[in-house]
Amino acid sequence: MTEENNVAANAENQGPTMSLQKIYTKDISFEAPNAPHIFNEKGQPDIKLNMNQKVNKLDDNTYEVALTATVTCTVNEKTTYLVEVCVAGVFTMQNFQDQALHQTLGVYCPNVLFPYVRQQVSDMVMNGGFQPLMLQPVNFEQMYAQQMQQAQEQAASSTKQ
Repeated sequence: MTEENNVAANAENQGPTMSLQKIYTKDISFEAPNAPHIFNEKGQPDIKLNMNQKVNKLDDNTYEVALTATVTCTVNEKTTYLVEVCVAGVFTMQNFQDQALHQTLGVYCPNVLFPYVRQQVSDMVMNGGFQPLMLQPVNFEQMYAQQMQQAQEQAASSTKQ
């Protein structure tokens, strides 16, 4: 067997590999539209979190995964602050089966990015003059399962029409 054939055979026998190339802030925004009057407002803050992720294929084996968190805090129906943070990572993925690749991009990669999102949200809220906010852990596996179930239901309903 030639050396070229050995390299090809080794590549086929090798399991999936992933490497993280870079993590970076893609977008960041903070608004306190009712400051400074909101600092005197009495009441319980109502905090809403919206998470979104997007996968962008850069080349055959490289993907950008962007995780966006939007946090809205209101007191007495007045907006206290609005924070939006988008952190992205560039991941190289090799030798993945399609389903495993899809699941890794939808579950593992956002788990890698979430601590960076959480830290930036916390820093921005504190720097805005508000009480520290620590986002609770997110179950990306459950979110992924819900997205897959919704996609299946949409596919089933579109075939019935």
